[in-house]
Amino acid sequence: MAVIINGRDLTVEEVIRVCRGYEKVEIAPEAKEAVIKARNYIEKKLEEGAVIYGLTTGFGKFANVVISREEAEQLQKNLIISHTCAMGEPYETKYVRAAMLLRCNALSRGNSGIRLETVQTMIDMLNAGIHPVIPEKGSLGASGDLAPLSHIALALIGLGEVEYKGETVPAAEAMAKEEITPVVLAAKEGLALNNGTQMMTAVGVNVLWDAMHLMKTADIATAMTAEALHGITKAYDHKVHDLRGHQGQKDAAENLRTLLAGSQNAFEVQPSKVQDPYSLRCIPQIHGASRDAIQYVYEAVSRELNAVTDNPIVFPDEDEVISGGNFHGQPMALAFDFLKMAISEFADVSERRAERLINPQLSEGLPAFLTKYGGVCSGFMIAQYAAASMVSENKIYAHPACVDSIPSSGNQEDHVSMGTTSARTAAMVLDNAQKVIGIELAAAAQGIWLRQEIGESDISNLAPATKAAYDYIRTVSEPVDDDILMHDELKKFDEMVKDFSILEAVEKVVTLK
Repeated sequence: MAVIINGRDLTVEEVIRVCRGYEKVEIAPEAKEAVIKARNYIEKKLEEGAVIYGLTTGFGKFANVVISREEAEQLQKNLIISHTCAMGEPYETKYVRAAMLLRCNALSRGNSGIRLETVQTMIDMLNAGIHPVIPEKGSLGASGDLAPLSHIALALIGLGEVEYKGETVPAAEAMAKEEITPVVLAAKEGLALNNGTQMMTAVGVNVLWDAMHLMKTADIATAMTAEALHGITKAYDHKVHDLRGHQGQKDAAENLRTLLAGSQNAFEVQPSKVQDPYSLRCIPQIHGASRDAIQYVYEAVSRELNAVTDNPIVFPDEDEVISGGNFHGQPMALAFDFLKMAISEFADVSERRAERLINPQLSEGLPAFLTKYGGVCSGFMIAQYAAASMVSENKIYAHPACVDSIPSSGNQEDHVSMGTTSARTAAMVLDNAQKVIGIELAAAAQGIWLRQEIGESDISNLAPATKAAYDYIRTVSEPVDDDILMHDELKKFDEMVKDFSILEAVEKVVTLK
């Protein structure tokens, strides 16, 4: 099944199918007509000798320099070559594929003035698995993602390098093997290709997708810890959360009730304590706030996926070409800064729960550092160090990039969004958060096992949902009965969080919000 694009109704889910599942892409018939109509209008304006930014003028500070029609093609090629200034390590393939898809979708709206054959060539490259090599650093998120998108356009014209069938090769070589003819850019096309927010959105939509799964996994980790620490479930009563009214809070509380239903370890009332610490008691409020933030980002990203973000914008029906600022990344910069703060909070409170499991002063009678042989063995002592390190690192990454700005292009572009930095650092926060929650899952499973070892409880006393999680964990990781190479062990948990396998195991038993 192909994803059909028209510039209007592409979804987050469809982007993921293309960028991770390698689903084919097609442009809708009505979108083809819109693209052709806009291009015909551009040709008409060129014939009339109209002065239009980026068509018959230079770029940025050179907007006042008039370019002859004879120089138009060279202008577009020079734009792409000069703007391929990104540096650093290449983006992951999933981000590149998402950016290519999003650029094609924006162009298919019919407001960019690009030729249909140019859009189709990029779609052909995407479908053939020809992925431009795009270095990660170099975008201000001001005139969109100029440098990263220029690297895509560079491959489109048969220059630069691409990833093709697992190897880095010249773009022209890969295109020749797939019988794809490189594009010779016409007037307006270079600017239509590299002016937009698609790189930051490509990274951000992938982070968002993983965050939407992580928020459920964080609830699973909480429930596992509650099983190990004899949590008090009454704090999750819907009456409490209905009184406050935040949807994320209500959903998180419902998940915890669902996950702990039938548990003989976590009860509404515990004889040994009146209430739990915040890292258990306040999880609906903490996780719920992050859930609401993620929902906001989902809505913002869903709009941006179908946004026309280049400049100038063509309105054939109104006989207008308008120079505006839709390329400015501020809406995404704010959203992705919000996203990384939301994700970081899952990790923050997860590390605190892991500490309660590992610390003998806080663990409700569990063996110190989750080992039966304390002194000879260190158990999970340093696992908490690792979690604390990543949580602290996230505090640096979570600093909002969008509050910074630096002028560029001779001060013509005197306020920039840094939206691509927001998205990239959100990905770093996500990676750390997934690892921290993996550490908590490992510690919680160890704590549940130790309750049985010391004769306090039995694995059969777990709720059906948490038992599904525990049973899945034991298919890939044995209880730690002696000190082992902990890195290798924790890596298993990182992977089960990232590939959603532990979430899938639980959702075979219950449905989570």
